[in-house]
Amino acid sequence: MTGLEVLFSTVSGTITRPQDVVVCFVHWEFVQNGYKCLGTGDEPRDGERKSELLPAAWNGNQDLYSLRYRSNDDRHNLLVKAIIVDSTLIFNVMDSATEQVSDLTVIVSDYVDEHHLQEFESVFRNTEDLAGKVKSRLLPSESRKKAGRKSDRDPEPDTTQEDPLRIPPRAPPSSRTPDWSDPMFTPGRTGPDPLGSDPVFVAGGLDLDPLGGRGPGGMIVDPLRAGFPRSGFDPSGGIPGVLPPGAVPPGARFDPFGPVGRRRPGPDPDHLPPPGYDDMFM
Repeated sequence: MTGLEVLFSTVSGTITRPQDVVVCFVHWEFVQNGYKCLGTGDEPRDGERKSELLPAAWNGNQDLYSLRYRSNDDRHNLLVKAIIVDSTLIFNVMDSATEQVSDLTVIVSDYVDEHHLQEFESVFRNTEDLAGKVKSRLLPSESRKKAGRKSDRDPEPDTTQEDPLRIPPRAPPSSRTPDWSDPMFTPGRTGPDPLGSDPVFVAGGLDLDPLGGRGPGGMIVDPLRAGFPRSGFDPSGGIPGVLPPGAVPPGARFDPFGPVGRRRPGPDPDHLPPPGYDDMFM
């Protein structure tokens, strides 16, 4: 916090309340990020000059602080107002050059020890947190970019970490990620291998192929591909005991309604007589 102690020592005699300490810190943060103070009030006055110090009577109003700042390159003119509301300070900053408006609410007790208002070593609390809020919420975005890497409190950017939002460079075909969209894909194999010893993403994959086009399985039972004898079955020739010859036109779609070539052993359960059918007393 280079320079803050010097600034505080110049105004410590005029500090009478915790809100003064917060405004002093915010003023120092503006100076650290490329601004100088022009004076108090909303309108400019004759003979004003840019200064790193707080102007005279900067805390004369008991309800409102009003300070004007100009950037070192004269591209930004800021009107900073801080309104006292109970134990909080509500900062409002307007950039007259861009008409950009920003605000910040500060709970004074979080950053100031009111029992040591004139003692620099004890009066400030959580200065790093307050400095971060001032830079991110009050300073114009252009000023944050310029001053962000100049501050001795900010670490150097880590160039070893890749930005997750940056579009990655194109990789050669040999190093591209394999296509995981195929549920039958198994790394290290050239084709589908649903029965391999180390399948990946295969569990349930056959259910995604109802007709079993990629191998055994599927959700639709087809007597012609479910382990039953396949001896050139032709539904148009009829099924003994089920369909007469010619019942199914040649080439027509046919969905069998029972196992082909196999009859149920024994009598049909539907044909069994009910229990006690021959009891004359029933």
